[in-house]
Amino acid sequence: MFEGVYTALVTPFKNDRIDYTALEGIIEAQVEGGVDGVVPVGTTGESPTLSFEEHKEYIQRVVALVNKRVKVIAGTGSNSTREAVHLSSAAQEYGVDGVLLVNPYYNKPPQRGLIAHFETIAKSITVPAILYNIPGRTGINFMPDSILELLGRAPNIVAIKEATGDIGQMMRTIELCGDRLTLLSGDDNLLLPVLAIGGKGVISVLSNVLPSDIKRIVTLFNEGKIGESRALFYKILPLCRAMFIETNPIPVKAAMEMM
Repeated sequence: MFEGVYTALVTPFKNDRIDYTALEGIIEAQVEGGVDGVVPVGTTGESPTLSFEEHKEYIQRVVALVNKRVKVIAGTGSNSTREAVHLSSAAQEYGVDGVLLVNPYYNKPPQRGLIAHFETIAKSITVPAILYNIPGRTGINFMPDSILELLGRAPNIVAIKEATGDIGQMMRTIELCGDRLTLLSGDDNLLLPVLAIGGKGVISVLSNVLPSDIKRIVTLFNEGKIGESRALFYKILPLCRAMFIETNPIPVKAAMEMM
């Protein structure tokens, strides 16, 4: 269901308010760039610093602007299970194609707590859910065995954005979960290796800037044109690194402002 390139959208601001005029241009550039979907209010969208009202309105606006031309996966995760249920239910009501659920940051629950957290959220909605495993931001790693157990409890969990940076762990997740779970790269600079081990795409920061190039890497790989895919990947790899010379989303928003 969720394969290809999904852009982790920035949230544009002007005079300390969300700039919805700028958002219109961003959405059009993404659709024209050929991405498969957009992900509003994830980490790149600065979700931890948006109010509930801003968070929900932004999702509504993105759904309306996209108008079913590509998929919309809304970031609705939280370290509070109740808050995540609230945001996920609201996003479902607005017409998203799925929700992205980040590990509960700061709390650092054990594996059984992670399973209970995600199971509760997934069972509160009917749209598909994507897990977001990013220990560097959240302080906790959701392990492959636990992911497999969760899939048996919540069938609408269909994918994972993997941002551990650990290819071995990703391979173990694919080995255990197989076709029951689509694995997407959470790091642009690991896109090609993740495709090589069986990943199906990326939730990308850099595609805010270069949507057609990121999409072409995935398309070429899927067409069996591995050499061409690799050449383009290495061409943009320095820019992938540049997107993280400061904490995300500082560099990507600076780049977009220059553009």
